[in-house]
Amino acid sequence: MSVRPVDRLIRSKPTIEGAGVHLHRAFGFGNTAETDPFLLLDDFRNDIPENYLAGFPWHPHRGIETITYVLAGTVEHGDSMGNHGVIGVGDVQWMTAGSGILHQEMPKGDASGRMHGFQLWANLPAALKMTKPHYQEVKAASIPELTDNDGTRAKIVCGSLWGKRGPVEGIAADPVYLDITVPPGKRKTFPVATRHHAFAYVFAGSGKFCNASAPLSVPTESVGWWDTNPPTEADNRSLVLFGSGDEVAVQAGEEGIRFLLASGLPLKEPVAWYGPIVMNTQEQLRQAYEELRNGTFLKT
Repeated sequence: MSVRPVDRLIRSKPTIEGAGVHLHRAFGFGNTAETDPFLLLDDFRNDIPENYLAGFPWHPHRGIETITYVLAGTVEHGDSMGNHGVIGVGDVQWMTAGSGILHQEMPKGDASGRMHGFQLWANLPAALKMTKPHYQEVKAASIPELTDNDGTRAKIVCGSLWGKRGPVEGIAADPVYLDITVPPGKRKTFPVATRHHAFAYVFAGSGKFCNASAPLSVPTESVGWWDTNPPTEADNRSLVLFGSGDEVAVQAGEEGIRFLLASGLPLKEPVAWYGPIVMNTQEQLRQAYEELRNGTFLKT
């Protein structure tokens, strides 16, 4: 087994999206090579209702998938196909925009005013960019939550871990999307497919992510276990981008650590991107916005 080195540690940046939603962006609207097939990750945790209630009114998407994961509060959604619904605590909405959809997402806080969650964008390969739009809406109860002997917990939204598979299926980039909690002081490794790009996004506690030369075969209680190549420390709202290897290693801090661990097979295709539409060429992008203007954007 080879531990993935940490390529980069990035702090998410405050930004405003939609009709005035204050959030933190871990990555997006930049070079996609490091995160391919993922395009964007927004952390929309907020405890001030006036900073999120205006939400994300009607807007288009084409050529991508959006994955919304709610930790607190709810998100009401509607779309141009007549779908309406609400996702709440622990729920996931995996929307394949495909050939084009108009939708809105309106966050509502819980009784304490908290609205916590994440939205991840995944690119679609050229062959599927104009596929029919569809949803996979997943309630919290159907997401496997596993607990290992040392108290480590993992929720499996997509992909597999420890012999269990998540409920989201049929995604082109073969992604894995996990919500992982490691107890205080514990050291843990997680398998990642060698061909995948991978990242971790820390959203509670802190920990150290092991670099490639740390000798994982040495007993965890040994002095200097991580000293061969000092690990990378990460805390709340830190994005960790990994190099190549087939597992990720982490040691939780004094308060434990909770993070998203995502990986996917890179598409290695050209990206033409403007706003909520992602195509392969500038001509395709121009055509999409021309269709928005003349009313021919929706294909179904």
